[in-house]
Amino acid sequence: MKFYYSKISVIYLIILSPLFALAQTSTNGSNNSKSIPTAVPFLNISPDSRSGSMGEAGVALSPDVNANFWNPSKLAFLDSASNSVALSYSPWLRHLVPDVSLSYLSFAHKLDNRNTIGASLRYFNLGSIQLVDANQNDQGTYRPSEFSIDGSFARKFGNNFSLGLTLRYIHSNLSNQSFASGSSQQTKAGNAVAADVSMYHTNTYQQFGKDATLSYGINISNIGSKVSYSDVGPSYFLPTNLKIGAANTLNIDEFNQLTFTLDLNKLLVPTPPIRDANGNIIKGKDDNISVPAALFGSFADAPGGFSEEIKEVTFSPGIEYVYDQQFAIRGGYFYENAAKGGRQYLTLGLGLKYDIYKFDFSYLAASQQNSPLANTLRFTLSLNFGAKK
Repeated sequence: MKFYYSKISVIYLIILSPLFALAQTSTNGSNNSKSIPTAVPFLNISPDSRSGSMGEAGVALSPDVNANFWNPSKLAFLDSASNSVALSYSPWLRHLVPDVSLSYLSFAHKLDNRNTIGASLRYFNLGSIQLVDANQNDQGTYRPSEFSIDGSFARKFGNNFSLGLTLRYIHSNLSNQSFASGSSQQTKAGNAVAADVSMYHTNTYQQFGKDATLSYGINISNIGSKVSYSDVGPSYFLPTNLKIGAANTLNIDEFNQLTFTLDLNKLLVPTPPIRDANGNIIKGKDDNISVPAALFGSFADAPGGFSEEIKEVTFSPGIEYVYDQQFAIRGGYFYENAAKGGRQYLTLGLGLKYDIYKFDFSYLAASQQNSPLANTLRFTLSLNFGAKK
């Protein structure tokens, strides 16, 4: 018996997992979309509220425990607390569906003044999928989900520079046997391993006669094996991503601090070529290549040449005002070219700190008509404890 998902379930599965677009390409042989589809796109969703409220910038911000996601090398510069933990939760795409969410748990432990280890868990709940047969008879529900487990190590070299390495296991369970009913292909959960490599540099100097800090960082994330959802079907690239960022923090006086930051992001995966109705490439390069070839070739494979490569870069400017290290107001903007997805929205947020506890909140402001991300909320609770005396 063949099964079908309800209409709204198909809508948000397509939005959340671009591999469905790849599946359509493989069946009809034609796909002229200039967006870049990958498997497990949840790996690049900003999980925490601080960066989420600053235009989704975080690679060079002052270190906190959520550096496990943004730039693990920053962990080496955590303050004197020997242990830090944070839990973040975000209802996702509530403008479309009621039960999709992203949860993120992050932990860091300072081994000594130079070395820090970290760990994190991301869990993406895609909600309940209603199953019906060809006659629209109810066949029960299914709850697809994805998760990743990370382990990081960061080491400081001197007083201003650090490097980081992260290893990651990824599990993506998007289907049950209903997907494959009536088909010769047997579906399965996708599994992959990946690594991140990162660096961070920070330096203090005088700006306008005040103490200031200038930092920059780089993180190449999700370098790893492809994901397959069947034994004989195609494999899909992980969302390998290059983050480059800088942040400037000005200590206005004893109580007031202002930070400006900017992140640039680019996917290091092949840009799909333009094909004709028979699947022949008419412009661009073949995207059926190895992971190393994709990593280095992603800077020069767009069908539109260099101008299209520039369009694949997203921009995330952000600003943060902190009073007495206890209260923070944040804002930012996320820009993606319309030809590559068109995500453009304003972000806002607040932060409160009391003793060892810190609470952060962010809000994504976008057009209800144009963006499924409109009114996205994120909540983060952090604890710093066990400071060495």
